[in-house]
Amino acid sequence: MTNFRSDNESPAAPEIIDALIEANSDSAHAYGADRFTVALDNQFSELFETECRVFPLATGTAANSLGLAQVTPPHGSVLCHTQAHIHVDECGAPEFFSSGAKLIPIDGDHGRIDLSAFEQTLAMYGFKGDHEPKISTLSITQATECGSVYHLAQLQQLCGLARQRGMVVHMDGARLANAVASLNCSPADMTWRAGVDVLSFGATKNGTIGAEALIFFDPAMAEGFGKRRMKGGHLLSKMRYCSAQLAAIIKDDLWLNLARSANAGASRIAEALAAHPAASVVHPVDINEVFAVMDQALADKLLAAGFEFHRWPFENDMYRFVVPWNIEDQALRNFEATVTE
Repeated sequence: MTNFRSDNESPAAPEIIDALIEANSDSAHAYGADRFTVALDNQFSELFETECRVFPLATGTAANSLGLAQVTPPHGSVLCHTQAHIHVDECGAPEFFSSGAKLIPIDGDHGRIDLSAFEQTLAMYGFKGDHEPKISTLSITQATECGSVYHLAQLQQLCGLARQRGMVVHMDGARLANAVASLNCSPADMTWRAGVDVLSFGATKNGTIGAEALIFFDPAMAEGFGKRRMKGGHLLSKMRYCSAQLAAIIKDDLWLNLARSANAGASRIAEALAAHPAASVVHPVDINEVFAVMDQALADKLLAAGFEFHRWPFENDMYRFVVPWNIEDQALRNFEATVTE
């Protein structure tokens, strides 16, 4: 079987296993006082070319929810895309951890917040005084839930408008590596230089085992976050195992190399499907995800040939293919041959 269901189902990269073995070679101080965790601020500051405060976490939902709670008051709001993970896939965790901050969804094609829709949403607030939530935070998903990316100019426009309203900008970077690889830009240009304040840095989908991070590009915003993480039940006692993975994934551009492999595989899948008369690709294929409409016969043929993929809910005949970092050329050749035969 070839698994295109989700990159969450892919194995860990060998370099990550090696890092875990190294971290397991001896005892270490607990709760982030180990050498791996202590070094992360400097390592990520070098990667992003600015001073960072880095907090290892086990899940992306924890990073998103605790990060948003840190910068959004309970009487505030988080503006996000209608399909954002924080809005539809995290079971109310952002609202829970922020003690009730309101999520306000905004439309836009291919999972990207439309600038005009963002402007219109902002124009609706500011007239009702204490009767309305404070417009507090903008959350941008990069890459998006539809497999597209925001180009740097789009990010700058959205972040610039948010800054004009005094908002904080959060980025859900569950597939940040794929987005950086797709645009071939620096991590700094995609994040703080564009106006992002807080980043959920995803690594689990890209070769690690339960290793995520919350990054503050303004260290002052991180004040007190350690206690928030503890109260939220996400302070890891043996944090070195998470931190060692984070250090390993960014070493020697491993995170980008793995993402490039996955992105390239998705491009081949998209090309094969787009050439078939019974299939069409729905969204831009900027990263390692392909959304396609297919007739049942083609879907059944691919399933019978041993390819696993996900039928997208609430959409007729739409399927999602997610290519993992470890995809092999032969598997892609087999897919191409199955589609065209």
